[in-house]
Amino acid sequence: MKTTRAYTMGARAEAMAETRRRIIEALFDLGRERMFPDISLDDVAAAADVSVQTILRHFTSRAGLIEATMDHAIATVIEERHAPVGDVDAAMTVIVRHYEDRGPTALLMLAQEASDPQVAALTRRGRDLHRTWVEDVFAPSVGPCDPLVDLLVVATDVYTWKLLRIDRRYSRARTQQLMHRMVTSLLESARHEGEST
Repeated sequence: MKTTRAYTMGARAEAMAETRRRIIEALFDLGRERMFPDISLDDVAAAADVSVQTILRHFTSRAGLIEATMDHAIATVIEERHAPVGDVDAAMTVIVRHYEDRGPTALLMLAQEASDPQVAALTRRGRDLHRTWVEDVFAPSVGPCDPLVDLLVVATDVYTWKLLRIDRRYSRARTQQLMHRMVTSLLESARHEGEST
């Protein structure tokens, strides 16, 4: 009897976790193409195939759902941007691939940050995440206040990708090549400066 009850409770917990995941993924996907103020709980409910009441039962409020979705977004970005330390070729492949998929969404989030405090909190976290990624992958031997880190952040930023890929209409390969050139030039220049001191 206890085994059956434990199994039933375990299955119920799994079902609840799956529903929660589906709701978060629904908002995450809707947020790739639409501004957050334009996404209603009804939209999320329809996309997740649940009721609005189910969303509120899991997240209490729209703000709670957005917070959970942003945590999910950050975790997803960390996973997608994993790159080996010191391997510029691999790192640039990873970052450009990431921007090809997530760049338009990042730009949409940045367009909302001045008018939405929750989105502003997400973009702040995103900037911190990007800086940490640069420090870990390209410049583990320099301090976080070193100007080299700032320059590498700019060379690999989503706006740099946008200027080359969208504004200048370079191909993905050419965009990656140009960003790669900036990063290697910065790293070589820093190395030469270090050798001359």
